[in-house]
Amino acid sequence: MRHVNSVITCLLVVLYVPLPASPLATPLSDESIREAYFLGQRHDGTFPSILSRYIKSLPPPKSGPHVSSVTFLTPFIQVVEYSDGYIGNYSAQKALLDHRRQEEFVLIFIEIQLTDSYGRLVAPPPNWRSRSPEARVPRPSDFWRDFQVQIYNAGQPVAPYDFHGHSTYSCGRHGPCIMTGATLEFDFRAESFTSDSAAIQVIPPEGDPVSVDFDLDHLR
Repeated sequence: MRHVNSVITCLLVVLYVPLPASPLATPLSDESIREAYFLGQRHDGTFPSILSRYIKSLPPPKSGPHVSSVTFLTPFIQVVEYSDGYIGNYSAQKALLDHRRQEEFVLIFIEIQLTDSYGRLVAPPPNWRSRSPEARVPRPSDFWRDFQVQIYNAGQPVAPYDFHGHSTYSCGRHGPCIMTGATLEFDFRAESFTSDSAAIQVIPPEGDPVSVDFDLDHLR
């Protein structure tokens, strides 16, 4: 019986080993959702200063495309942002109901800018016919598919739940729209990030790789 009791005790210890807690405190508590709601409802310029902690801006490269910024949006700051977009008839109770209806995700955005060395015009394909050897054609609008991106949780790669990408444009008041870059969005279930660190690595088709780290202990 002593041997059986020892085995049972060991099994209980194994069963009750706590799982790693997410530094993002997901799922958000009711108190956290209310706090995020009231932060967003201030409409006094506080939100942009808070949001800046979730964005890493990067300097232009010597050559190649410019990975200009990486944004890491936690469930908490998403509630703040959503609340900030409402002026008037929007209550803390409604914010709580809205959030509880959906799963919590981390959203990662990568902004890419075209540069002089990686511009909107490129050499034509081999089968393209032109009288001028110096001819250039517009860069394909899905050029962002040539970028390799990997996101890490404590040094381990994690796979996104969803991924989106689109080109960005600058449109003159009376002139045509010109492609200026692209935005990539990666959606992760919030529980994917169980450590206090997250890293995003971007390998462009030309130029040097870019790596950005986020200390999740300093984010909400």
